[in-house]
Amino acid sequence: MTEKRIIKTIKVDPDKCIGCRACELACSAFHAKPRYSSANPARSRIRVVFDELNDIYFPIRSVAYTPAECAGRHAYVLQGKEYPECAFCGNICPSRDYFYEPDSKLPLKCDMCESTPELEEPVCVAVCRVDALTYEVREEEVAAGEEGPDELEIGLEALADEYGLDKVLDAVARIAGKE
Repeated sequence: MTEKRIIKTIKVDPDKCIGCRACELACSAFHAKPRYSSANPARSRIRVVFDELNDIYFPIRSVAYTPAECAGRHAYVLQGKEYPECAFCGNICPSRDYFYEPDSKLPLKCDMCESTPELEEPVCVAVCRVDALTYEVREEEVAAGEEGPDELEIGLEALADEYGLDKVLDAVARIAGKE
């Protein structure tokens, strides 16, 4: 049994990226509390990585959390340039600290700037003046009931990995006792 889902993606063209990092600033400002009250790239859900050996800027976006590093270390060749696999992986990976909230150390995940009212496109795409980032919405058939872990589960798992399950449970019990 399949169902149709709307798939939203941000496509990256590394040959167009000039490394201005406007996408990082816009993302962090959009997600600030209150919205647009500050701009801290450490809180951004997109990072522009500079590969000095290949002289390329590559925006990577935070997606699903992975509790382990990837098993393979492959290289990709695009238009005659070689890139390491990690330059393309958008996952929150334990071997990199790109996508963790600096204060709480909780993983950050791109939410495509979903808000009310709804935006036409994510703010990182809107501020990219060289079209290195483009937004695409498409409909795709997927297996019914196919769901991954939600953000709360991912965050709790990251906290348990960092501080231990007992400390997380004690903190939740203290919070529950305050109500």
